[in-house]
Amino acid sequence: MSENIKVIAFDADDTLWVNETYFREAELEFAKLLAKYETANKIDQELFKTEIKNLKHYGYGVKGFVLSMVECALDLSNYQINQRTIEEILKIGKEMLEKPIELLDGVEEVLEKLQEKFKLIVATKGDLLDQERKLEKSNLSKYFHHIEVMSDKKEKDYKKLIKHLDIESSELLMIGNSLKSDVLPLIEIGASAIHIPFHTTWIHEEVTDDKSSKSNYITLLNIKEVTSLL
Repeated sequence: MSENIKVIAFDADDTLWVNETYFREAELEFAKLLAKYETANKIDQELFKTEIKNLKHYGYGVKGFVLSMVECALDLSNYQINQRTIEEILKIGKEMLEKPIELLDGVEEVLEKLQEKFKLIVATKGDLLDQERKLEKSNLSKYFHHIEVMSDKKEKDYKKLIKHLDIESSELLMIGNSLKSDVLPLIEIGASAIHIPFHTTWIHEEVTDDKSSKSNYITLLNIKEVTSLL
């Protein structure tokens, strides 16, 4: 890890607060609604395919997820799905957007210590309105210089962020739960990264052991361990 870090960027979902758990719960509810048409496993597979296909249209976040659920329901039911079921799908989405913010263990304590030495930002994917809402409800805004909601988290996206921050790649440290989005792209562009796994990871964010083993990054079990490294 670089010794001249000036900016620490934090992923938001499943790094600062719980998120993926709510998607898994929503998928279970969705499977129950469509149980008369397909098995739970098939529904799950088809929903994932629909989500991936729609990323280029809707991006990441709850709203795109809901639209994909509706599309998947129409497809699996051969357009026989009734209006009440569509309403139930929309209800699942609204409930997701209204979930309370559950901070992960040690988050605020770590941010409080790090803000004394570094500029802190949030660098996350998702829907802008939803991520701003979550940040406000989390009461963590006071610790961050700004929030950067990115359409994606690939090398080119991080290069843009670094240019915007007016720093060198070596002066950025990213902390997140996704190897694919929060770690590997940073290592490729000469920045530093800390991986803090969350117990549930969306399959789209998983990477092969071969890819991860060739990269130089730090893995911690809890965000509280960050302060002993910096």
